[in-house]
Amino acid sequence: MDSPGTPKLFMSYSWTSPEHETWVEELAQELAAAGVHVILDKWDLREGQESAAFMEQMVTDPSVGKVVLICDEAYARKANSRTGGVGTEAQIISAEIYQAASNTKFVAVVREYDDQGKACVPKYYTSRIYIDLSDSPRYAIEFDRLIRWAHDQPLHVRPPTGKKPSYLERENTAITLVTSAEHRRALDAIKNDRTYADAAIGDYLKILAEGIEQFRIQKPSSDEYDELVVKSIEDFLSYRNEAIELFSTIGRYRDTSDTRRHVHRFFERLLPYLERPQSVTQWNDIDFDNFRFIVHELFLYAVTALVKEEKFEFATNLLATPFYVPGRSDYGLDVTVGFESFRTSAATFDYRNKRLNLRRISLRADYLEQRCHSSGFTMQELMQTDFLLFLRSNAVKAVHTFPWFPETLLYLGRHSGPFEVFARSRSEQYFESVRKILGVKTKAQLGEMLSELEGSGGRLPRWDYHSLSPRPLVGFEHLGVTT
Repeated sequence: MDSPGTPKLFMSYSWTSPEHETWVEELAQELAAAGVHVILDKWDLREGQESAAFMEQMVTDPSVGKVVLICDEAYARKANSRTGGVGTEAQIISAEIYQAASNTKFVAVVREYDDQGKACVPKYYTSRIYIDLSDSPRYAIEFDRLIRWAHDQPLHVRPPTGKKPSYLERENTAITLVTSAEHRRALDAIKNDRTYADAAIGDYLKILAEGIEQFRIQKPSSDEYDELVVKSIEDFLSYRNEAIELFSTIGRYRDTSDTRRHVHRFFERLLPYLERPQSVTQWNDIDFDNFRFIVHELFLYAVTALVKEEKFEFATNLLATPFYVPGRSDYGLDVTVGFESFRTSAATFDYRNKRLNLRRISLRADYLEQRCHSSGFTMQELMQTDFLLFLRSNAVKAVHTFPWFPETLLYLGRHSGPFEVFARSRSEQYFESVRKILGVKTKAQLGEMLSELEGSGGRLPRWDYHSLSPRPLVGFEHLGVTT
């Protein structure tokens, strides 16, 4: 029995194929599990009932507050030609939609796109917002939109209007990067294998890299500097998520030499943000801590996206190719650096921890963990990448740099046993792919490195009284034991 306030929802769809019918019923089951009373013909239309009358009643019944239109090519065609049961429903639905432009009772759920890349929806719905369940990587996000619509609980709610804050007197304005159009173009080009896909990727990443300059913290300010750093990284979150979506799409769909080059050049363009610009003559080392967090986080997620999709050669290429930093030669330094440079210390977080008496082991790790929830990746996946980078940095032992510090591994907690890539590396063939990321040639070489780390004392990362134990996370004894 439904509890009070349970929304009632009718699903209108075409019996296109048995597979489509199964998909619709599974969607109905997911909605029911999310607290929605779903009215589905297979569940509610009984023998002897008149189907046309049933459908008309469901669309017009005031107790049925929501109607979902499951739109594939067949549904759109039948609705436009007014044929079949879909056509009968279309006559009623279109009339209600036209009578009230702000009607939120109806929403289209898109399953297919036509050859021109347009959503398959009825003509009467073309200008309205729809929910896209055609793309599996975004299914969870779009399904959440559907649940929220059914319960009338949108994600974005207008807050109460308060008083004008005092900091606006300093004419502080929000930072807006003009990346969204290039981002959409790049995603579309990748998914549809357009000829200009690589160029679109390069265009978006170049605009994003240049736009990050807008997040440079301007002083002086009456606020504590750590507050400005935290605000800066919070303001960047939506752009971080944009970049993560692109990295995920690249990992899933595209691995070309040009794509690899564009991703590598993107991170190369970010390195100067970590140090003093030549135009700045007075500075403190913490002045660039917001950039150090932002760039570190972006790099972590880029590698995570590639590892998740098992693009091990792509990931290895990114890590093994030196990054060119112009201007370093002026100080007698090598003009190229390794990937370890993307994780540098940021004292602001330690200062904030002490100033606010937060008593956290690592505030920087806390922020990485909190922000992971909106990334589309799990903390386990992020920690796995951090661990891989730590191992590689110790294997290749780059000159004039510190090994990669795996910030997120503070959150290992009760995790025991090997990370996923090492668990799968029981297969000799799989380990052959993974070892390239690690920068080792053989299992024996990896074992020597682990023994060296375990006997090195201070070289293992430590958090308070706990130090990292790498061997269990590798599952060394079981690597490559099956063919």
